[in-house]
Amino acid sequence: MKMVLAIINYDDSQDVISSLMKAGFSITKLATTGGFLKAGNVTILIGLDESKLDECFDIIREHSSSRKQIMPATAELGMGFFPSTPVQVEVGGATVLYSTLSVLKSCDLI
Repeated sequence: MKMVLAIINYDDSQDVISSLMKAGFSITKLATTGGFLKAGNVTILIGLDESKLDECFDIIREHSSSRKQIMPATAELGMGFFPSTPVQVEVGGATVLYSTLSVLKSCDLI
């Protein structure tokens, strides 16, 4: 068994999640924030069999593309003056980590 942890840009998250669920993956979704842009992300956790790992990666790759975006950046010029200077940055894509699980148990609460 494997545990996949994927950090996905918020704008890509709905496509990734719906495609994973259509393919039969069970996921847990967490709202996260990070990176130097302090932008919203979605972190998803997926417990799966090792034979499904490549399919999971393919779905994430297909629906989370990186792209360039213009963001305002500021630099102080003295006396509290912060002019806005647009900067092109790369956003989107996904950071995917996975690990082997020694035990995966499902607990029915009802």
